[in-house]
Amino acid sequence: MIERTDTGTRMSKIVKHNGVAYLCGQVGAGDSVTEQTRDCLSRVEALLAKAGSSPEQMLQAVIWLADMADFAEMNAVWDAWVPEGHAPARACGEAKLARPELKVEIIVTAAC
Repeated sequence: MIERTDTGTRMSKIVKHNGVAYLCGQVGAGDSVTEQTRDCLSRVEALLAKAGSSPEQMLQAVIWLADMADFAEMNAVWDAWVPEGHAPARACGEAKLARPELKVEIIVTAAC
């Protein structure tokens, strides 16, 4: 069975199937990569909770940065947020994001 949460025309915020929660990409508010990453991860955490999951249950994260020069700044926030011993499989790349002011987008898959 597939369960969709907050489904619109274009996407669902959460799709659950066979004990796995797939979150839609999250972006954050703020002027800096640090601010946007913190806000983004706060949104990820809220969606994980809504899905019956948590950061400790993350399986995979895909991170898109508008500029790979921001890699270290984003990682400082990420490393402080990920629960010790529960780091997911992760990829990070550079991409043109949906709006010019966006600096980071994070997509998470987690067990639920």
